[in-house]
Amino acid sequence: MTVRVGEAAQAPDFPSASHELLQNAQLRRNVRRATEVIRAKRNRVVAETPDWEELREAARQIKDHTLRHLDFYLEQFEENCSRAGGQVHWAQDADEANRIIVEILQERGHKEVIKVKTMTSDEIGLNAALEGEAITPYETDLADLIVQLGNDRPSHIVVPALHRNRNEIRQLFMEKMGLKELGDRPEDLTAAARAYLRDKFLRVEAAISGANFAVAETGSVCVVESEGNGRMCLSLPKLLITLVGIEKIIPHFTDLEVFLQLLPRSATGERMNPYNSIWTGFSASDGPQEFHVVLLDNGRTNVLADADAESAGRAAGTAAAVMSAGVTSAKDTLDCIRCGACLNVCPVYRQTGGHAYGSVYAGPIGAILTPQLQSMQHSQSLPYASSLCGACYEVCPVKINIPEILIHLRSKIVEQGAAPLSERWEMNAAAFTLARSNRLAVAQKFARVAQWPFERDGFLHNLPGPFRAWLQSRDLPALPKESFREWWAKTKRGPGK
Repeated sequence: MTVRVGEAAQAPDFPSASHELLQNAQLRRNVRRATEVIRAKRNRVVAETPDWEELREAARQIKDHTLRHLDFYLEQFEENCSRAGGQVHWAQDADEANRIIVEILQERGHKEVIKVKTMTSDEIGLNAALEGEAITPYETDLADLIVQLGNDRPSHIVVPALHRNRNEIRQLFMEKMGLKELGDRPEDLTAAARAYLRDKFLRVEAAISGANFAVAETGSVCVVESEGNGRMCLSLPKLLITLVGIEKIIPHFTDLEVFLQLLPRSATGERMNPYNSIWTGFSASDGPQEFHVVLLDNGRTNVLADADAESAGRAAGTAAAVMSAGVTSAKDTLDCIRCGACLNVCPVYRQTGGHAYGSVYAGPIGAILTPQLQSMQHSQSLPYASSLCGACYEVCPVKINIPEILIHLRSKIVEQGAAPLSERWEMNAAAFTLARSNRLAVAQKFARVAQWPFERDGFLHNLPGPFRAWLQSRDLPALPKESFREWWAKTKRGPGK
């Protein structure tokens, strides 16, 4: 089950979903192989970029500045896009966005639509909404096409079909495309997809795209991709509808210089995306003759108004002071440029794949984005789907401190009373014990006695209950015979000291 972000349904419990997927050895091999290849390519191209850290910091500052003045830049984008001939629509949630898009297509009599890869459309469940109104959507990105033909779910932000190998894709193409023969080389598979999609590109007169960036200064929209399908969708149809999350706004056209260096290196390990499409409104002599932009909120302003960010701003004096001091808040989640680098280094994601997250957005970024877009009402197990190793923060091109945000979200879950009763009891007991040194000393003496049956060679083994499972992948040293406080009292505070 995949939960549309913003729906009222409870997302699957991550531990339960991941347990099943951990039994799928083929899926784990597919994910591990793919992420290792992408990581190696990224590391090579990042190492040859001497100003990489400066680019990361520049991107962080641009995104933080934009979010502080998002209302201004959204209105500026609307004004400039409209001046260039585009029509801008505002959607508060998924249902409103789907209604706007469906109505545009129905009013013009379109029964089919081709799509550029857009996770935002997956977020709002657009394909299901179109099919419910007898409008057939065709995914044109190769990975999204594989997912669609297989009635599957995406498992990665950049490579949605990462969990499938060549043979699985070959079998799927032969079945769905009616092919009697097909090789399993990448060239064979892409040739089959090209032949299948060519008819759609030349015949379908309406297209839907997402956007990597939307430029307020010019009213321009930018899509980066590697296959050329985006260029076909953006240039051949008569009608183009672009769905844009409001956090994708950047202030100036020159800001693209920063992001178009960071995104391809982080996402696919390329120095530059093969296709970078930027369009402003429409031209009477070329491309679509009607252009619409749907600006989507769907919980983003709730993230932006995170209460902790407001209190941090008051404590530091101003929001600008907070940003310049590098204070992390949950709203930094909206800085994400959807590169997927955090997934490729995450030890949890590499073991479970993306489906365990039960959401369109998988991996570390999904663990912080999905719960916040759902106002912390659902997906409450996702902030715990992390070892807090910090690898995601190290590779993030816009320096989102995902581990800190995960801890923040965990605290909110506890505050809302959603944590298991046993865990709350354990944490309250720990807080009581650690509050006073004399309580801790008593607990240590008791624990030294209680650990005796389980101690061997300085480590604890075969602990009862849930501790037994905890020790399956960890070593737990036994408590020493003497604590530091006891040693200090005996050696440093004796008679005459």
